[in-house]
Amino acid sequence: MDSAQSGRNCRFSSPVLTIFLFFTLIYSGLQAQNSAIPKPEDVIGFKVGSDFHLATYEQSIEYFKKLDAASDLVEMRETGKTSEGRTWYYVLISSKANLAKIDHYKEISQKLAHPKGITKELAKQLSAEGKAIVDLSGGLHASEVAGAQHIITLADQIISEADTPKFKAILENVILVLWPSLNPDGQDIIANWYMENVGTPYETARTPWLYQKYVGHDNNRDAYMLNMLESRVVGRTWREWEPNIIHVHHQSSPFPTRIWLPPFAEPVATQTPPLMAREVNMIGMAMARDLESEGLPGAVHMGKGFDAWYPGYIDYLPMMQNIPSFWTETALYRYATPYFYTLSDFPKDRRDLRVESLYSSPWKGGWWRLSDAMQYMQVASIAVLDYAAKYKETLLFNKYQSGINTIEKYKNEPPYAYIVPQKQRDPVRPVELLKRLAFNGIQISQLEKPMEYSGVTYPKGTWVIPMDQEFAEMARQVLDVQVYPDLRESPDGPLEQPYDAAGWTLPFQMEVDVVTGMMPLSDEFRNALKPVEGTPLETTDDENKDLDKADFAPGAGFDTDKIAAGIKPLPGTLRGSGSTLWLDPAENNSFRVIAEAMNLGSSVVYDAKSKKYGIQGASRGKMQQWVNDYAINGVLGSGSGSSKVKTRIGVYRPWTASMDMGWTRWLLDNFGFGYVSIRNSDFMLDNLKERFDVIVMASEWPGSIENGLQPGSAPPQYAGGLGELGARNLNSFVKEGGTLVTLNRSSDFAIQALHLPVKNVVDHVDRAKFFTGGSIMQVETNPSHPVMAGMMDKANVFVYSSPVFSTEEGFEGEVLAKYQAQGSPLMSGYLVGENFMNGNAAALDVKHGNGHVLLFGFQPQWRGQPMGTYRTLFNALLYANQLPQAKRDIPEGWDSVHGKATEPKPEKE
Repeated sequence: MDSAQSGRNCRFSSPVLTIFLFFTLIYSGLQAQNSAIPKPEDVIGFKVGSDFHLATYEQSIEYFKKLDAASDLVEMRETGKTSEGRTWYYVLISSKANLAKIDHYKEISQKLAHPKGITKELAKQLSAEGKAIVDLSGGLHASEVAGAQHIITLADQIISEADTPKFKAILENVILVLWPSLNPDGQDIIANWYMENVGTPYETARTPWLYQKYVGHDNNRDAYMLNMLESRVVGRTWREWEPNIIHVHHQSSPFPTRIWLPPFAEPVATQTPPLMAREVNMIGMAMARDLESEGLPGAVHMGKGFDAWYPGYIDYLPMMQNIPSFWTETALYRYATPYFYTLSDFPKDRRDLRVESLYSSPWKGGWWRLSDAMQYMQVASIAVLDYAAKYKETLLFNKYQSGINTIEKYKNEPPYAYIVPQKQRDPVRPVELLKRLAFNGIQISQLEKPMEYSGVTYPKGTWVIPMDQEFAEMARQVLDVQVYPDLRESPDGPLEQPYDAAGWTLPFQMEVDVVTGMMPLSDEFRNALKPVEGTPLETTDDENKDLDKADFAPGAGFDTDKIAAGIKPLPGTLRGSGSTLWLDPAENNSFRVIAEAMNLGSSVVYDAKSKKYGIQGASRGKMQQWVNDYAINGVLGSGSGSSKVKTRIGVYRPWTASMDMGWTRWLLDNFGFGYVSIRNSDFMLDNLKERFDVIVMASEWPGSIENGLQPGSAPPQYAGGLGELGARNLNSFVKEGGTLVTLNRSSDFAIQALHLPVKNVVDHVDRAKFFTGGSIMQVETNPSHPVMAGMMDKANVFVYSSPVFSTEEGFEGEVLAKYQAQGSPLMSGYLVGENFMNGNAAALDVKHGNGHVLLFGFQPQWRGQPMGTYRTLFNALLYANQLPQAKRDIPEGWDSVHGKATEPKPEKE
């Protein structure tokens, strides 16, 4: 080519070249920008979701920190600490413009969540202006691994496809509050365990410890009690944001379905706001539709498994706070190990692959991998975000409207209020109740002067919960009596078992007098009310400070909330004179003082006549400090008591990762009781009495205690249970003078292993004849036995698959608690077969050789809720050495229960 031709070509092509260079630069810039956005596999070191790999929480956080640094659509925030001290984060994902005005949108959310003073017109304006806040998480139950793993890939997809029409609309209309894990401690526990065992015979073995410091799977059962630190962190964060949707991913879809979605199974919580229920049902169907659109079969709704009767679920209680809140359940094999299913694995009634109304595309089997579960979750998550983007204004306005509906409801129908007197048997107990309600958003007031209501005059300081408030349904849901519906298809048909507890009424469990106001509050009464408000602790700076030691939530506890911080017990009192501080076991904090005194080396005694504990050897200043700190009512006096109390406590911790044992340890730790954890190997040596005075076994099935994890199912050091040798050594421990405390189902083990002259009259009884669910029953208590010290003559206990005892020939000991002779003992929940309970025992003290076995047919520490029965466990742990030997008259009728006929008499024709 000559130079002229070359020049002509250059001149003619210069515009093309300019355009080419322009787009090259743009492409290069985009490529540079995209390359700056980290890919999960580049940070974590493997493709997330691949077989035999699990990302830890630390790896996930490392990825999100890099994503935050690289993208202006992401903002990472610290929200607190976990029980094991990990720093806990959530991630905000939205458009750059939205994140720049994040506080403004949060303020809009708060206004719509708390609608008093907001007109309908203003609510519509705010709904148009605001953004839908969607809270999305996985990993709450850490062994359900796909949830936390898919959070990583979900974030990657949103950011990678941010410029597509679908995600652009989501980022414009939605503020995503994304939790890398809703259980950081558990994610690391499970991931590390699995990765250590991959490629070994124990690759899919369960962990021999809980995936949370105390409660494992029960971290999803603590929403209204907020006993766990993690529950309070999540609850506090939700009150900050007041989301428009909360979606928590789980993995337990009823086989062979692939994902379970709302609507929920029957029954649902009675106080669920109907507008929220309708919203959740629509979201459930939207997820199912998008799964079908993506060619992912196997979605199912309702069924008989996942009811929403129990409000303690962290992913359902927010419904009572006017938030469409729900969980989904995606199929799981085990961890990241794939599995191939054939029709022979299916239940017989599913092998025909029949199309059903709520199971439109039956899954046909095949490989199931972690990546498959993550794909289902990701499509469901994006469906939720897409729904929120499309119906943003409706979601925001419905939150307002649901709150207004609740306020108007309780202006016009009872209960109009709940009234809680300050003066109670235990003056700290109402504080424990009310702080939990306040932390969950309930507004509480106090009378500034004495006022009459419904014929009763209430003194100044009485707490009142007016029900014309937006979260009133949450208060009613936990304060009212539950009547679980009988859902049998026929009178003689099988019972529909509750997925969880049937009854949980907090005033009954916590032994707090709460008056239900059935008459409207007068203007005069309302004018005498002053809203409770205190000075809250700053969350980030004051986690180790304690504003109020009287409530036993450690550290900041509930006092990061301004209302909870203002709820104070009546001041403690110290009366009398003398060197012994006498404490009433009716007050729970008496046991915190007893534990502290024993740890400091002070002597503790028990007086059988007054049924009180005495502390000797402490200074007057220390006694006054206890009274001030714990709001206890102590009496100074003389006397040495009838018995010295000194006990070395052993807590049996099986390798089956017992949640009930976790709750037991939590209770002892929070009350300051020292103890030693005992493993199976400790029972192989016949020296238990040399080491311990008391051994406690939380609620465990007898076979689990005896056999533990089966050989081959776990590494050898974790396999097995007590076996015959352990049971024999435990028997020797008691006969040599030790005290064995067995809670609930563990009592059956003690009866069998120690050959006690006791019968569980409901053992192997058909559920159609006897069934309680998790319910509250009333019992009569032994008025003189030290284990029942502080209990009311008629007390409420929580039963859950609990034994009912009768005594047999050769029995020596006492009945601790028994059911009434006639009629139903049910207080809240569900009961079929009251005749099996009538006249029989709920707890026994069985003399066995020189020692004692305390059989509890109830759960005195169930999920930390029944504060009215804590003392029975504490008393039992102190019932050793001198105390059982003290001479005491056994009241008439408490030496045994001979057992009534357990089958109902046939009716006369």
